[in-house]
Amino acid sequence: MSATLSPDDILGLDSVFEEDDLEFASIVKKWLDENVRDKIGDYFLDATIPARELAEGLGELGLLGMHLDGYGCGGSTATQYGLACRELEAVDSGLRSLVSVQGSLAMFAIHHFGSEAQKEEWLPKMAAGKAIGCFGLTEPDVGSDPSGMKTTAKKDGSDWILNGAKMWITNSPVSDVMVVWAKTEETDSKGKPVVRGFVVPSDTEGVQTPEIHRKISLRASITGEIVLDNVRLPEDAMLPEAKGLKGPLSCLSEARYGIVFGVTGAARDALQSALDYTGTRIQFDRPLSSFQISQQKLAKAFGQYSQITLLAAHLGKLKDSENGVRPEQISLGKMVNVDTAMNVCRDLRALFGGSGITSEYPPLRHAVNLETVLTYEGTHEVHQLTLGRSLTGINAFAN
Repeated sequence: MSATLSPDDILGLDSVFEEDDLEFASIVKKWLDENVRDKIGDYFLDATIPARELAEGLGELGLLGMHLDGYGCGGSTATQYGLACRELEAVDSGLRSLVSVQGSLAMFAIHHFGSEAQKEEWLPKMAAGKAIGCFGLTEPDVGSDPSGMKTTAKKDGSDWILNGAKMWITNSPVSDVMVVWAKTEETDSKGKPVVRGFVVPSDTEGVQTPEIHRKISLRASITGEIVLDNVRLPEDAMLPEAKGLKGPLSCLSEARYGIVFGVTGAARDALQSALDYTGTRIQFDRPLSSFQISQQKLAKAFGQYSQITLLAAHLGKLKDSENGVRPEQISLGKMVNVDTAMNVCRDLRALFGGSGITSEYPPLRHAVNLETVLTYEGTHEVHQLTLGRSLTGINAFAN
């Protein structure tokens, strides 16, 4: 029997990404293998993760806000950040979510829309993992249509008073700071309330962050609510450069980019674990990998993995280019890559037989997690309609 090559060797990944980028990814992988991988199954079963401990380790590794410039952030390329997300999600989607919410949502919002004082106060601590952030946009009754949010921010003298609730907020129960989006009394040219963002320390009076339990998916992640009851903030708590929904939507686009890369890691991990298992599992006096149906499943999964990896690489190059990447291109990546990665993990689970439903092997855990990833940062259907609008020039969203 000839020596086997890894999926990335067969794909020729060393010709897709720069050597320095792949070396960086290998450093991230090594740290995760040594510090997290053996524990992630238990975290998933226990529905928790040591977020603070991991945040400090990830901060020391330089992954938190790594694609931002200054204030203790690494200033890496988009491709390097994508490859880091890929290694994180190869361990678990919950781990990538921790880093993504910290860097691409909370830190990105402060970095791009905050005042100099806000940046200096929060970004160095967040980059080091000494402070954890969260991002409050989704509400109990408002998901895909953020313009329907009910959270309000009203002026009281020079202060702001915030009231409302946010739902499905990664990191909120362990956060030190939250970026909260709310409707103000100011109106736009159409007479609609203007949405503004606010930097809210989590220990502010009137803030509660109850944890959400009984999750079936994304269990190795801390998810909660943000409840705001007459929360008084100083005038300078508002993000000065964010006015309207363009602010939070640009943050979401940044986070979606990390997902595009991240889910390729989940697919790769499922594929490699299936190759390892079928190569050693003996049935009818032969390794399971020697059967035609097994090889058909493995080959199909490899083809799908290759496609989404190359799409992620392409979008990374676009994002690093002078013209950047457009929102509809990110929607393409999110729509195609998440759906495909989820199908890869589902299909490969069957090769493990009964063992495949245990936490000992990762494909089913990845598949279950990807059910959440399919929905957050824009549902699958929202991205389909975004691409439909770009393709036809017709807006099919509700008026």
